[in-house]
This record gives sequence, C-alpha cells and structure tokens, in this order.
Amino acid sequence: MLRIVTDGAADLPVSWLTEYDIQMIPVNIHFGEKTYLQNVELDNAGFYRLVDETRKVPKTSQPSPHQFTEFYKKIANPGDTILSIHVTSKLSGTYASAVAAGRELTDTFNVIPFDSMTGSAAIGILCREARLLERAGQPIEQILHKLEQMRAHSGVILALDTLEYARMSGRVGTLQAALASALNVKPIAVLKDGALNMVEKIRTRKGSLDRILEMVKEEVGDREVLMSVVHARDPQAGADLLERVRATFNTRDLFLTDLSISVAANLGPGTVGIIFFPVE
Repeated sequence: MLRIVTDGAADLPVSWLTEYDIQMIPVNIHFGEKTYLQNVELDNAGFYRLVDETRKVPKTSQPSPHQFTEFYKKIANPGDTILSIHVTSKLSGTYASAVAAGRELTDTFNVIPFDSMTGSAAIGILCREARLLERAGQPIEQILHKLEQMRAHSGVILALDTLEYARMSGRVGTLQAALASALNVKPIAVLKDGALNMVEKIRTRKGSLDRILEMVKEEVGDREVLMSVVHARDPQAGADLLERVRATFNTRDLFLTDLSISVAANLGPGTVGIIFFPVE
C-alpha cells in the first residue's frame, strides 16, 4: 500500500488529509524552554496567542530522525511503500531526517523521501497529485516522474506585511538589503530553486499585492494553472486576493488556506501569497 507523508510546512485544506489519505508529521515549535508539536499540542490560534502574550517569535525545528521512525511505524504496515514529500532541503533539515529514518527502516518499509524544493501549498498540491495518480493506477516510478516535472515548474510568491519576523528568524536570503531601507516597506519574497529570497520592496500593502499578481501573470500568462492563495492571520486579505486571482487567471483548481505555523513563524502575520503550477 502507498502511504503519503508530508510535514507541517505543507499547507492544504484540512479535508485533504482524509480525502487523499495524507499523513502529516508535526514540526517542533519552541517557545522558551517549552516545545510543542504543531497541530497536536499547539494550533494556529494558540500559536498567535502565545506570540501576542510573550511578544516573542518562537523557533521551529524539523522532526528528528527518531520522530520520523516512530511516525512511519505508526502510520504504515510492514512492506508498505511510504512516499515522504517534504519542504525544500535548502530551508529545513526535514528531508534529511526522512532520509535517515528511511535508511534505518529499510528492512520494514520502502521509504521514498522526496525533496519538494518548495513549500507551503505547493507541497500540499504535490501530495494530492501523488494520491490521484496512485488511484489512477500509476506505478510509483511514474508518480515520481510527474512530481519531478511539477516541481520544476512550481511557483511561490509571497507579500510580507512586516520584516520583523523574517529578521528574527534569519531564514530568508538577501534580507539585509531589505532591512537596509525603511522598515515600513512591504517586501516580496519568491521561493525558487528551493531557496527563499526577497526580490522586491514595495512602499504600500496595496502595491505589493498588485505586484505579486503581476509577477504570477508574467510567469503563467493565459495557461491553465493549479493555484492556491495562502495567508497568515489575515483571512480577509486572503479572501480578497483569492477573488482577484479567480478573475485574473485560467485556474483549473483554486483554494485558500492558512499559512502553516512553521512558515508564519519566519515570515510573520499578514503574509499573503500565491502558489501556482502550470498544467502541462
């Protein structure tokens, strides 16, 4: 049986976990001396409440190889194939942990770690695609080939509302140039080739949202696309952007979802973005 596993950096509608039988290993969230398991001991609302109360941004860390080993044992049966699709290895050690756990369990499961080279809802879309292909009767080799093709053409463009979280996290490349100017700029970050970089600084929130729409249009034109809009603690901005995306692009599929804690902890509330895969 094919088990599909991802991690807490993936964003997807909650219903997909059941509908497409996707298992999610939680990220570790560290507030001071206490560590929480994402969505097990601390959900999004609780996360933001703690940030408000403590005025501190937590650290996040990938699941350890041991956590992966125990998780695989819990969700799979001996002899199963586990396709483990994870956040870009350039930003997290999650993929490396999956590789280590798979090596340890080689006599029990056929673990296939897959580096998505992306993040957020792009990972969720890859997981769903893998399940749809499996249900259509495709062998694992064909599923991996399709995921590799999609990975090469994925896009993630995000408009940040504040630089404070990114400054504290240290996870975003080319950040110092953005910080060198006024802190009230609205930076745009692009996840490309596995790395997240600030690419533009816009003076206003409206201008940054207009610009990410332009940037996506430059990438996909009138082609049919799979798309998602994500937001961090700003559902109204997410819903507004969703309607603009719906009116602008030739979408085969489009959904709105929260930005995961592990991403929001690094980019901050108010972040909104567009994830896209051109349909071949």
